[in-house]
This record gives sequence, C-alpha cells and structure tokens, in this order.
Amino acid sequence: MAEFTMPSLGADMDEGTLLEWLVGPGDLVRKGDPVAVVETAKSTIEVECFETGTMTKLLVEPGATVPVGTPLALIGPATEQQPGRHAPKKGKPSKPTESAEPAETPKPPEIPSPPPEPVPVPVSAPSAARRPGHIEAGPLVRHLAEQSGVDLETLHGSGPGGRVTRTDVDHAAAARASTKPPHVRATPLARRIAAELRVDLATVKGTGRQSAVRASDVRQAAPGPSAPAPPAPAAAAPVHPSPARPSPVRPSATRPSEDRTTAMRQAIAGLMSRANRDIPHYYLSTTVDMAAAMDRLHEHNRRSPVGERLLPAALLLKAAALAAREVPELNGFWSDDHFTAGEGVHVGVAVSLRGGGLVAPAVHDADTLALPQLMAGLKDLVTRARTGRLRGSEVSDATITVTNLGDQGVETVFGVIYPPQVALVGFGRVVDRPWAVDGLLGVRPVVTATLSADHRATDGAVGARYLTAVARLLQNPEQLWT
Repeated sequence: MAEFTMPSLGADMDEGTLLEWLVGPGDLVRKGDPVAVVETAKSTIEVECFETGTMTKLLVEPGATVPVGTPLALIGPATEQQPGRHAPKKGKPSKPTESAEPAETPKPPEIPSPPPEPVPVPVSAPSAARRPGHIEAGPLVRHLAEQSGVDLETLHGSGPGGRVTRTDVDHAAAARASTKPPHVRATPLARRIAAELRVDLATVKGTGRQSAVRASDVRQAAPGPSAPAPPAPAAAAPVHPSPARPSPVRPSATRPSEDRTTAMRQAIAGLMSRANRDIPHYYLSTTVDMAAAMDRLHEHNRRSPVGERLLPAALLLKAAALAAREVPELNGFWSDDHFTAGEGVHVGVAVSLRGGGLVAPAVHDADTLALPQLMAGLKDLVTRARTGRLRGSEVSDATITVTNLGDQGVETVFGVIYPPQVALVGFGRVVDRPWAVDGLLGVRPVVTATLSADHRATDGAVGARYLTAVARLLQNPEQLWT
C-alpha cells in the first residue's frame, strides 16, 4: 500500500488546498494520470499519480488545506477487478456451469405446456394474477430485463397467456432509453456546485477524464451574476449613502481575487528574495543577428495555413533548448551543495497571468520537438496556465527557464533564477538596428539574449559558451527546423 501525498509543486510551495478529486475509491489509476486538483498560492494545478495501482481510500476531503507531504490517499496494487466493475462476470468461480445455464434456458418457452393456459383462464386474469408478484416470463427474458433495467411488473405480455416475451422487453427498453435523461459523467464536487449554481450538467462540456464534467467546467458555464437590483438602490440613494451601499457587496465580490493576488505576490516575493539571497548570480548578454532566422520564418509562414504559422518566440525557445543540450552544465538543479544535471531539457516558460503574478510551466523535451509541435505546445501551455489547468509535472520539473518580454516592448531582460535551477535565459524584442555585415552597414533585425546563471554551478566561461551556442543556432536557422 502506497501513500499519495500532497506534492511540492515548486520551491515556493509549503501547503496546498485540495479542490477536487478526479478519481474515487476503487478506480484504477496509471502513472501520469491526473487524479486531483490542487490550488497553490500561484495557480490551480492538476496533480498526477506517481504510480499505477488502485485508489483504495481518499484521506482528505475537498476544500482542506494541508502541508506538502501530507498523505491524501492510499493506492493499492493494480487489480483487474474493481468494486462494481466486471463483478458479475467473475463472481462464483467455483461453479462455472451456472454461468452457462442462461444459454440453455431459451428451451422452456418452447415447451407446449403454456398454450393450454388461455383455455381455463381469461386474458384479464393473468394481469390480476401477476399483481402479487408472479410474472410469466422465461429465465432468458428475466435476464434480458435485468440487463436492460426493465421492470417486468410494468409489462403486459404479448405471448400466450400473457407471457412476457423478448420482444416486449426490447420494446420497453427502447422506450425507456428514449425517455431517460442522458447520464452525465461528473465529479461529486461538480454535481454539488451545479446544484448550488443551478447549472444543467447535460449542457456543460466536460474536460476531465473520459470527458467528465469538473468543478471548473461548471463554474465556467454558470451564468454571470445578474445585477438587476443594484441599479435601483444606487438611483434611490444619490450621493451621500453611496459609499456605504457598495461596501457590503463589493468586498464580497472582489476580496477572493484580491486575496489570491496578494498571496501570489507574497509567494513570489518570498521565493525571489531567497533566490537573490542564496544564489550568487552572474549575468551575460549578447546581441544576435536575426536576419536569416526571420527570413526562414517568413518563408515558412507564407507556405503554411494560419493555424500552423510560427512566432519568433518558437525560434528563440528552440534555440535556448538546443543550446542547453550542448551546454548541460546549465541544464539542471543545485541541491545539497552540488549540481545535478536534468534528465532531458524541460524548458520553463515564464507566463504572466491576467490577474497579476506569473508561473513558469515547462515544455518537456523541448530540444526534441519540431518547431510546429513546439509552437502548438507553447500556445497550449500559455492557455492552460492562464485558465488554471496546468499539471503538477509541468510546474515542478523545469530544468532551465526562459523569459521573453519582447511582446511587452522590452529589449533586454535580466531575470532572477528560479531555484533550484541554475540558469535563466532572457529574450527581448526583435528590433531593426544598424548592423555591419562583411564590412557593409545595413539595417538588420536583432535580438538581445541574456543569461542569469548560478556562480556555484558554473562560471562566466560556461555561460559564454551557452550564449554563443544560442547565437549560432539563430544565425543558422536550418538547425532549428531539423
């Protein structure tokens, strides 16, 4: 029996709030499956299971805030049979012949004994006789009715003597299916919130496992707060009572987001203060001629559909990833007073959130992805980061981080290292500048690349090799497309 504990989803996380379970007791879970939704000071994150097995017991209720390392659930060995699943097929193994009996039971309806019944008994009598509980139906028909969820007591048999036939069961099952509301897969928390917000789950598109509706889906589908009443009090109370009027309503509507933003800023402040205090940073920068890369980018976009076009950010991210593979001393972690190289190049991407603050989820194995895949992964990551749909592995295992403020108009950025990583790469805006090539002066697109590195793990010579590799890759863009 293994314990599934509250994971550490970043160096700045001490505790987390369990928002929702995505699985229940008895469910078979596999390594990497999202099993719970956890809220941290910075984001809402889907937490994956760390091993394959059967979820045997949930130890923490949704809504509870617990420290990192607290057991959340118990995971037992994987079993083929789960509670309530496949039980009818595997029950009573000691009597294998019983399972075969229903296949032989169609014979009773062929026995000539039932036909004489209509002679002594009128047609109306069987229906009255069936009231106490006796139903004329063969074993096979009973089995089919049980499988279809049809109550034989409600059927009027069309067979001899009012006997219920297979056709009667099929018709009743079809009628029941046409009137029965569709079953909607939803988590318990989603059902509770749907009842509170009066949201019809059948109208909500689920984004959980097997399209199950989750709490966040219900909240997103809920109608916004209608405010027909507030205008009347505002008009009735002109100027003097107006400061008092909003006070009971406005704080209750805005305090949660304000508290969340404050908590996020405090978490970021604590982590960055520790990073500046504990990590001896050194900084390097270089300016890279982007003419060849931009020409190749424009040519690619001219030949590609709109949905497959690339942004300069994809080229910069790919160059940073390939350079990290070339200079592995900057791709990893500093812990226990020594450097540990990362297993793969997982590039964290700094994403600013709409409500303030930022997160840095990782694009896994970015050095191996083709540019279209990298672009698609980057778009997906940014979207999910801003909607609170990140996964635990995406926020906890980045080996090097890239921050790109070019879209904000910034030309140069020197970042603070995100511990326990040992390097952070910064890119500014691609700008046109006077540039000499082969002794001739012209105007070329250039970008400033910077490196913030941990002096405990490397020195300036290693950092220089890294930035030189970035510049070489961007000036020879064919290497980025391979």
